[in-house]
Amino acid sequence: TAPNGKLTLYLGKRDFVDHVSAVEPIDGVVLLDSSYLTDRKIFGQVVCSFRYGREEDEVMGLNFQKDLFLCSAQIYPPPEKREYNLTKLQERLLKKLGPNSFPFFFELPQNSPASITIQPAAQDQGEPCGVQYYVKLFVGEHEGDRSHRRSTVSLGIRKVQYAPSKAGRQPCTVVRKDFMLSPGELELEVVLDKQVYHHGEKITSNICIRNNSNKVVKKIKAMVQQGVDVTLFQNGQYRSTIASVETDEGCPLQPGSSLQKTIYLIPELTNNKDRRGIALDGQLKRQDTNLASSTLLASPDQKDAFGIIVSYTVKVKLYLGALSGELAAELPVILMHPKPNAKPKLIHADSQADVETFRQNSIDTDA
Repeated sequence: TAPNGKLTLYLGKRDFVDHVSAVEPIDGVVLLDSSYLTDRKIFGQVVCSFRYGREEDEVMGLNFQKDLFLCSAQIYPPPEKREYNLTKLQERLLKKLGPNSFPFFFELPQNSPASITIQPAAQDQGEPCGVQYYVKLFVGEHEGDRSHRRSTVSLGIRKVQYAPSKAGRQPCTVVRKDFMLSPGELELEVVLDKQVYHHGEKITSNICIRNNSNKVVKKIKAMVQQGVDVTLFQNGQYRSTIASVETDEGCPLQPGSSLQKTIYLIPELTNNKDRRGIALDGQLKRQDTNLASSTLLASPDQKDAFGIIVSYTVKVKLYLGALSGELAAELPVILMHPKPNAKPKLIHADSQADVETFRQNSIDTDA
């Protein structure tokens, strides 16, 4: 509700799903005070706020934040012809709230960035960097009019993606290294148990080393790295190691020997608290969150200039000593939340016969 109590915004949910091919529309209802129905105009906007620098560094007029107005429309007075059909939520709210309520409907652009927060350090103050969305309703003369705080209401929302239902190919790679003035080569094979992982899941990496060289493998290290690409900057890419295991079990691996090993990695936020630069899923009201989900793009060319793209890689390194260097293999993985299950429909049965009919229909349709 706006500070003056005359403007109330209703939304059915705060998370809107990006299905890659399309984004869920934002549907809601605004309730107006009777005094606003005479000569006032109400406008609605969906704002994408992109902060790319720390608030405490904003001096001498510098501003490290850009607000993008993705959607804008006049809600009251309502248009003569509505260009969309009312959703069930809107129909029920309009019936409950009465004649002073009016619906609105916004569609986000397909390539708009996902809601992501860059974790600040413990001593940092102010708003964290990242991408945030909010729905804003205000009283004004036109869409570009400056809004006044007392007659403005905003509600934070998130644009989220869920893991694809189809499992991809099992990730596998083989890398080899030969050495100058030395016969044979060192071979490293890495196989993961699957491509798509859910947050909190264990990543199983099966490692096979065949040492046909005359070098000695002294140590093995496996890690999960988070890649962050701030597309606004040309050099805005960096990587952070969020889980790692280092072992010398089975080492030193002598020339002519082979080694098979399984290493388990669990990328979690609990092990990366207060580390500056780690990408997290967008937050609402500073509640607990998790590592940012992988960003799914319909095509690599669809990167939004004001977005943050997150990816994950499993990397395995063999250390051969100061003179012989190292051998590394990388495999990309997808880390996301599973699609939430749809809520079961509640059926009102007037008689036992209705219950039996519903049961039979459910069996016939495998529902």
